[in-house]
This record gives sequence, structure tokens and C-alpha cells, in this order.
Amino acid sequence: MQLVIVESPAKAKTIEKYLGSDFKVLASYGHVRDLPPKDGSVRPDEDFAMDWELYREKQSRFKEIADAAKNASRLVLATDPDREGEAISWHVQELLKKRKALPTKVDRVTFNAITKPAVTEAMGKPRELDQPLIDAYLGRRALDYLFGFTLSPVLWRKLPGAKSAGRVQSVALRLIVDREREIEAFRPDEYWSVLAKLEHDGTQFDARLVRYKGDKLEKLSLGEQGIAMEAKAAVEAGRFTVEDVEKKPLKRNPAPPFTTSTMQQEAARKLGFSASHTMRLAQSLYEAGAITYMRTDGVQMDGSAIAACRQAISERFEASYCPEKPRFYSTKAKNAQEAHEAIRPTDFSRDRAGTGDEAKLYALIWKRAMASQMSTAQLERTTVTLRDATGQHELRATGQVVVFPGYFAVYQEGFDDQDEDEDGLLPLLKNGDVPAKNAVEATQHFTQPPPRFSEASLVKRLEELGIGRPSTYASTIQTLRDRDYVRMEKNRFFAEESGRLLTAFLERFFPTYVAYDFTAGMEDELDTVSDGREDYKKLLARFWADFKPKADEVMEKLPSEVTEVLDDYLSDYLFPPRDDGKDARMCPLCEQEGRANGRLSLRGGKFGAFIACHNYPECKYTRRFAQPGADGADPAEEGVMGQHPETGADIHRKSGRFGPYIEMEEDGTKKRASIPKDLDDFDLDWAVKLLDLPRIIGAHPETGKEIEAAIGRYGPYLRHDGKYAKLSNTREVFETGMNAAVALLAEAANRKGGGRGAKAEPIKTLGEHPTSGGEIKVMPGRYGPYVTDGTTNATIPKDVKPEEIEAAQAIELIDARAAKGPAKKKGRKKAAPKKKAAPKKKAAAKG
Repeated sequence: MQLVIVESPAKAKTIEKYLGSDFKVLASYGHVRDLPPKDGSVRPDEDFAMDWELYREKQSRFKEIADAAKNASRLVLATDPDREGEAISWHVQELLKKRKALPTKVDRVTFNAITKPAVTEAMGKPRELDQPLIDAYLGRRALDYLFGFTLSPVLWRKLPGAKSAGRVQSVALRLIVDREREIEAFRPDEYWSVLAKLEHDGTQFDARLVRYKGDKLEKLSLGEQGIAMEAKAAVEAGRFTVEDVEKKPLKRNPAPPFTTSTMQQEAARKLGFSASHTMRLAQSLYEAGAITYMRTDGVQMDGSAIAACRQAISERFEASYCPEKPRFYSTKAKNAQEAHEAIRPTDFSRDRAGTGDEAKLYALIWKRAMASQMSTAQLERTTVTLRDATGQHELRATGQVVVFPGYFAVYQEGFDDQDEDEDGLLPLLKNGDVPAKNAVEATQHFTQPPPRFSEASLVKRLEELGIGRPSTYASTIQTLRDRDYVRMEKNRFFAEESGRLLTAFLERFFPTYVAYDFTAGMEDELDTVSDGREDYKKLLARFWADFKPKADEVMEKLPSEVTEVLDDYLSDYLFPPRDDGKDARMCPLCEQEGRANGRLSLRGGKFGAFIACHNYPECKYTRRFAQPGADGADPAEEGVMGQHPETGADIHRKSGRFGPYIEMEEDGTKKRASIPKDLDDFDLDWAVKLLDLPRIIGAHPETGKEIEAAIGRYGPYLRHDGKYAKLSNTREVFETGMNAAVALLAEAANRKGGGRGAKAEPIKTLGEHPTSGGEIKVMPGRYGPYVTDGTTNATIPKDVKPEEIEAAQAIELIDARAAKGPAKKKGRKKAAPKKKAAPKKKAAAKG
């Protein structure tokens, strides 16, 4: 019997069918062991010796592998064809060797697609494990461990509220924070444009003023309203004649098939998928045999795949859509050993695969790969120049038409934050024509700050800088979100105060290790290891020689010293100049109450950094770290905002330890409400609304009981008969009507399984489990949706929609949960045994 090890159970079942009865295929379920999360797992003083620990949940799974290996004549390590796959194979081999269960013959095989031809061909071309690639994995894993386990304790002790730091994660965070700083420093410039609405032969079109009084107009030339109105009047008064019609042919060539990075970017732009969701879907498609391996830097397709693609094009389109010669793309990957084939369909005749989000991603991959071998798109751009009788003023109209669509018939690449081209159709114009002038518009504009990063643009920037590797971007981004260093709003990253403070700390105390060129350079060095040109332990030694003394130096500092340095480093952000010219650090409360020397500075506390007054405890003024200072007249400071319209009571705005809030005294009782972050236009009206909460929407049409909207500890919500539903934002608390409220409450009840005692209906049924025979169902649960075969329940990951989960994915989740064994029941702790009373000392015998 020959034992084959792959990574996933879905892949194992498929491959076992391909190989026949002499083969037994088992899944490792990904990595089987890792460095224990404790000090000493990597020991620099012992030539960077590394301790490995078998995952607890993998013990029974690996016992099955070890038992099978003892009876096998040959071990075939067939894990994924990348650095991580090579590492998993190495770990399996080392563990079997340790348990004296390693067969005499051990081979490594890789295949780029789970199809019978690909698998059988790979089995005929075995090789040994790639030691340089394993060394690169060991180097990267040790680097990440040493960075995290050395730096994180420094953060916990010196920077309140910080959770962790990572070698790539911290640099990705700095990119987001740097963009936030650029946006804050940006000062918009006003400019105007003048547009003439023209018409010729019944076709309307726009022409922009590009020359005024003989001068060519740049973007900011019309910088204020007065000159813009003069220019508008000149266009209105002028008679504009066509002076020139220029037609230029344009060619657009298709983009190469997807790499991991470009797939993540396009899925984010076109489908709105997160990087982690995209990779999960791609993994499922790969394991189903629909696409080739999805972790790759390569852009080239195999020769047979190119031929199949061209055949599919010829069958679907006219001959002109398939170029005479195949297209070949060159990879930009720095490491040839990791530059595999691009992501493509395994069968080009199949334009659909999977359902739900899987089907959407497959369609994107299929279209991109098909388009990469199609003909160039032929376009024609027309530019029409019109001048008035004086020759001093000039209008320009542009239009673009597609002469031959070529690959446009299948796919067009998306881009981030690009300006729209003027691609409208123009009428047929010739020199001497005088189009009718319907209107002239002068429009005010302001220059815009650089856009915040989306997942697509962040991944693109990381790749451009050479930071990390595409296969790690999804987990890196997810870590930033899990640590609450960033948040997502409208698919854009915003730096949270904790992320901003952490970045400032690292920039000030560990500047080298969050420098873009250092991190990119480290990736280059790891690539030289995987090429076999450098010893990974020498790389680690150079890193450790600089990093460890720096970490020790910072660890010796007092927390107050660290805070003082950050107070100075962040001074411009925390204490910007006041409009009234007074000291930006002046405490507004001390100023109001006549106390001297009331100055503000950064402080550290149990719950993170905040701003406080030096006169504490006499002055208890505080504000959160992320609320830069303001003038004494700014309404953000403590003071009376106005009076409640019904009670006449004063409404005070105050700053507390956990942010700004409002307070009103009513019948001897103080009523308070926090000021939500999502209210940019907060004023007295909003204050009254918040203090009057909860808001009664009305009686539920079925129960007759009231539905109320309010804001609680976890945000805005609806409440009815002891049941709750979340609202998206503060405004919805005051805008949600009865119909919407009833629908939201019903949806929330369905997600929770209909409440206690109610029998929940399955969201979806997926057929019979291949092992247990039980019916697979997708169910709503009290703690979130899950899949079950009637025996084992497995939680569905948060970023997977329960309605779109497929049978293969459900089986994998159930099998993985079953492998962990039954959940331990939580019972009462046994009482500690009572200590026996100490025996009384005997009286000393009298002598």
C-alpha cells in the first residue's frame, strides 16, 4: 500500500478515486504543528534551535497518518506546490521519523490542478523535498516569532492598550496610518471648470474650455468664482467654430491571467469580496478541480492550457477574436521557484462552476484567463477643437468609440480611484461647423485628498513595495481588523486610535523595523534563502544582533518615559494650533475656572492612552487620545449647549475618560448619553434626541407590544418583547419606521433559531454525509449559523454566508470538527479539598 498525504479531506477523496486501490490518501488538514506560543520556542543562543509542537486538535488525525505509514511501502507527500505546502510535507516527514513510522521510500510530488491528468502525471515525476524552500519557511517563521514574542511584551508593559505587533502586520498598519496623516494634512484648493453644452445634427455633446484669453488652462487656472464667471460670459458671448477634428486609433491589450494578488484586487473591486473570503472561495474551487492552484506569483499558462483556451475562443467567437499567435506573459516574481502557473480554469469549455460567491469568483477567473489570449481591442479617439472668432478662447470635446471589441467582449480590468474617461459619442463634425450652444456651466470644484486604502489598493501597494507575500495578505489584513487597529467603512480602511498610537510607538522606538525598505529587503533575503544562495541562520543572526539590544533598551524605560516621548512625537497631532492663538496645550477647564499652569499632556492608563491635565487631581479634565485639541470657544469643550425645549433644563457637553458625553439634570437625577462617533453634525437637536431615548416606534402588529429604538453598550438596537435586533448607525435609531423594525426583528429571530424552545428550520440542506450517512443541514444557531450531519455540529466562519455554503465545504467543516473529538462539558469545579488541621504540638516532657 502507498500512502499519499494531501492537505484537505475534499482533495483526498478526489485524488484517491484517481489513483486506484493501491493508494490510500489521507489529509493533514493543513499544518500539523507549529512553534509553541511561549518564550523559548526559538533559541538564538543555541544556533536558533526551534521547538515544534503537534497541534492538540491534530493528535488523533496524525495518529491515523502514523498508523497508516507503518504499513505503507511508500510515502508520497502531495501537499500544495508552494512554500507552505513544502513546509507541511517536511513537518509530516519529521514527525513520522520521530515516531519511527517513516516508510523506506519517501517522494514529494506537486500538481497545479486536481484533475486526473495532472495528478497522474505528477505521480510519475516524484522528487525530493526542496530543502532551500523549507529553509526559507523556517527563516520566515523564526523571524515572525522572534519579532512578535520579543516586541509584544514590550508593548504590553510600555504601551497601555496595545495587543501585539507583527513583522509584516505593523508595516501594513503604518501604510494605513500614513495615508490618514496625508488626508489630515491635505488642504483643498478651489478651482472651477467651464463646460459648454453643444448640439449638432440632433446629437448633444459637451465641450470643455481649455484656453482662455490665449492662455492654456491648467487644472487650477480658474481658481475663484470671479474669473470663472468672466470665462463663462466669454464662452456665452462667443461663436465657436470647429477648427480641427483629429482621430487617433487606440489599442488595448488584455491583462495576464490572475496571480494571487491580482485576483484579490479584482474580486474586491468587482465583487466586493474581502481578501480572506476570496482565498477561501478559491481554495474550494481548487479542491473541486475547477481551477489551478490559487497561491501563485506567476502569470503564464501551461502550453496545453493556452491551446485549450484558444480553442474555446474559436468555438465561441469569430476567427478575428483569436490572434494568430498565442500570447505569452512574463512573471515579475523575484523567486522563480515560487512562480507557478497563473490561476486559470482547468477546463476552458466550462464557463460556470460552483454556486453563490464561488460561481461569481469562478466566472471572474474564467473571463480573465479567456481574455488573456484574445485579440487586441481596437478603439478610435476623436478630439474636436473649437475656437471663437478672436482665437483667444478654445473649447475641446473628446469622444471614444470601440471599432473592434476584441477581448472587451469578455472582460475589462478594473482600477482603483481612476477618473472616468470622456468616452461619449460625438456627432460627425468637420472643419467650419458651428454647433448650437444650448447652455454654458461654470462648476466649482475642490482638489481631493488621497483616497483611503481599500483592500484592493492596500494589497496592490504592499505588492508594489515588496512587503510580505500575496498568500499572506489576507491573514495580515484580518489580523489588523481582529486587533481593532483599523476599521472598515464603505470598504475603506480607517486607522483606529490604538493603531495610530502603536504606529507612533514603533516609528519612534523601532524605526528600522517598520521602514518599508527594511521589510521589503528582508523578503528579498528570504528569497535568496529559497534559491539556496544564503543560510537562513546567518540571516536570523544579523536580524537578532540588532533587534534584541533595541528591544532590551526600550524595555528598561519607564512607562512614563515612553509616554513623554510619544507626547512630544505626536504633539502636532494631539495639540494643533488654536484659532485664537493661545497655547494649544492649555487645559480648557482650568482656563474656564481660573486655575494656573493647567497644561495637557498624553497619559497612559489601564484602557489605553488619553489626554489629561497636569493639575490632576484638582482638575479632572480628560479627553480621548483620538480627539485633537480645540479652541476655548469650540463646542467640543465642556459647557452648556442649550436648554431642553420641554423641561428647560440645561444640557451640558462634557469630556470623560471614555470620550465626550452630554448630561442633563432632571428631577434631581442626572441623565447622561455618550456622543456617538458617527454624528459629524452633532448639535443641540441631536443632544435632545439622545437624552430622550428610548424612542417608541409603536405597537408590534402581531403582539401589540411596543417596539423601541435605543443605543446601548454595543451600539444602536431595536427591542421588542425581550428580543433585540441591531441597527447599522445612530441615525437609524430615529429614522426606522414600523415596517422596517418588524422586518429587522424577524430577521434577527431567524438568525437566532427562532428563540428558545422553537424548532429552527434549516437554512439549506446539502444531501447525505459520505461517512456518517446523516443529512447535512445548514442551521441558524444561538451563537451563529452552523452545519450538522445530525451527529456533529460545526460553526460556519463569520465571513461565509450560510445561504451560499456548498456540500464540499460543509463536509470539510464537519470532518474537521469531528477530528477534534467531543466538546468538553463545562461542569461545576470541584471544591478544593479541605486542609487538615495541623496536629497540636505535644507538651514537652518535664525533665
